[in-house]
Amino acid sequence: MKLLRKKPVREHGTSQLKRCLSAMDLTLMGIGAIIGAGIFVLTGVAAATKAGPAIMLSFVLSGCACAFTALSYAELAAAIGGCGSAYGYAYAGLGEIIAWIIGWDLILEYGVATPTVAIGWSGYVNNALTALGFGLPQALTLSPAEGGLVNLPAVLIILFLALLLSIGVQMSVRFNALMVLVKLLVILLFIVVAAGSVKVENWTPFMPFGWQGVAAGAAIIFFAYIGFDAVSTAAEEAVNPQRDLPIGIIASLAICTVIYILVSGILTGIVPYATLNVPSPVADAMLRIGHRWASAVIAAGAIAGITTVLLVLYYALTRIFLAMARDGLLPPVFAQVNETTRTPVRIILTSGFIMAAIAGFTPISHVTELVNIGTLAAFVLVCAGVIVLRYKQPELHRPFKTPFSPIIPILGMAFCLYLMFSLPLITWIRFGVWLAIGLIVYFTYSRHHSLLAVQDK
Repeated sequence: MKLLRKKPVREHGTSQLKRCLSAMDLTLMGIGAIIGAGIFVLTGVAAATKAGPAIMLSFVLSGCACAFTALSYAELAAAIGGCGSAYGYAYAGLGEIIAWIIGWDLILEYGVATPTVAIGWSGYVNNALTALGFGLPQALTLSPAEGGLVNLPAVLIILFLALLLSIGVQMSVRFNALMVLVKLLVILLFIVVAAGSVKVENWTPFMPFGWQGVAAGAAIIFFAYIGFDAVSTAAEEAVNPQRDLPIGIIASLAICTVIYILVSGILTGIVPYATLNVPSPVADAMLRIGHRWASAVIAAGAIAGITTVLLVLYYALTRIFLAMARDGLLPPVFAQVNETTRTPVRIILTSGFIMAAIAGFTPISHVTELVNIGTLAAFVLVCAGVIVLRYKQPELHRPFKTPFSPIIPILGMAFCLYLMFSLPLITWIRFGVWLAIGLIVYFTYSRHHSLLAVQDK
């Protein structure tokens, strides 16, 4: 096979990770990343304000958009192996500068998403504690800009996950599997208990906002699917990445799409869609149909669901950072892996303290849109990478091939670009600033210290 990245690869004991993840582990990782705030929050918001009961069609539409991208991810994951992620795939198909840009975008995506989700996790936990009579004072649940001192639960959950990830990936995977099991059982409980309370009249009118509302709902809930791409960052820790990564990516996306459609259909069937614009629509709907105990259990499941999202996003950030450091694009001090735990402890702790500070002392609202645009940009480049590699290296062994290529990758690019251009102008401006900073770093440091630059010398 021809080398994909025309650069030497670091192969020494201080930078190698442990191969221990199976296809099942990767599938659970994907489910852990996808099912979280999307199903427990965004479903209600999108149904109430955009799509009505046709939110089910919105999930189908968004699922199709993600499927096009997932198929592209699967081909590159199977063909390239090594350290995965859109960064690695861009390096293979599109060159170092494009790889740097997408890696910089992914750092933004995961680095902002983790503390943002941690703030949401804090809100759910404090609501649960308040219901039990142990609510925390506002000074310990709000940032200084919001009138508090520190969002303590958000800080603590990030530091706890930093410890968990530092101990080892196997321990993290076991914790993720447990949390995934909890939230899947909670979702099953909701389906079983609520199905008997569905009223067909609540689905009328089925499409109150027309097809435009369905599309607008899809634009919102598309981001409920973000997370399946994090599976690709585990390529170097997968036992058989060429086989296991495509399975993990596609299986997790398919399972979550079915769950989303079922839950959204039942949710809009048990209560009028207009009443679902609340922070916890699933638990709130159960309260309104008289199942208080089920509502409490679902709230606990939401906490478990958001915890797994946090874990996988944090994990993905550290692996992207490690890959870029090993390529020389970031300082080599971050390229080392702890010999005992076989984890990048320096990256985990450094990023953990920074994200904990952001979560504890910063109110993140509009900045979260940067997560969306960074993710979509990554998806566009992954789809483009499939097309470029098919042209540049047609002889490359591809254990999995994206069907109907290049039609599927082009459709993936089209869907993602459409959603990118639907974002506000201010998001594009912030994204441009972040990209400009990244280019300055690249041309002043990374370009001169990368393995490609060293090889040329």
